[in-house]
Amino acid sequence: MSVNVSRGVVAVSLMMVLSGCNAGGLGSGLGLSSSQPAAATPAATPGQAAFVQGFCPQIALRDGTSFYRSYVRGKDGDAEQVIFQASLADTTRSCARTETTLTINALVQGRLVAGPQGKAGTINLPVRVTVMDGDQEVFNEVEQYPVTLADVNLPTQFIYSKAVNVPGNVSGTTRVTIGFEQPKKK
Repeated sequence: MSVNVSRGVVAVSLMMVLSGCNAGGLGSGLGLSSSQPAAATPAATPGQAAFVQGFCPQIALRDGTSFYRSYVRGKDGDAEQVIFQASLADTTRSCARTETTLTINALVQGRLVAGPQGKAGTINLPVRVTVMDGDQEVFNEVEQYPVTLADVNLPTQFIYSKAVNVPGNVSGTTRVTIGFEQPKKK
């Protein structure tokens, strides 16, 4: 008989806890009250409807553009005349959508190393970001991104970050590519 009573007590306790899950406030079924909304609930910006983000385009490094090397003028290709070399590696992104716009926050990890002719200082790296929706280009921009090389004997790591706004109706085939804009061959 005590086994049946124990099962009944467990069943009633379980039902009380589960009913708390449907009772409006966080923890209200357990006798806890909360005057603040749950932290995971995003706040909508006034005038904008909140959307659940289901699509965020992948980011890839553009073929052949994940490194950039600068030489002393007229000495291209001579390893002893390298001023600096920069490279891009890992990428990540996050997205936010409104009724009309998809904002892609692209991040790329990079590294800058001085060459034999390098000097400490700030170097502007030409970074190109392109967004393609199928065969249609919806964003393309080159930015001179400043990176400071404090010591020619130590490499510098940096994070390139770019917020890109594209039309909110882009398709699931949208892709983002990032790389260094290579100097024109003369």
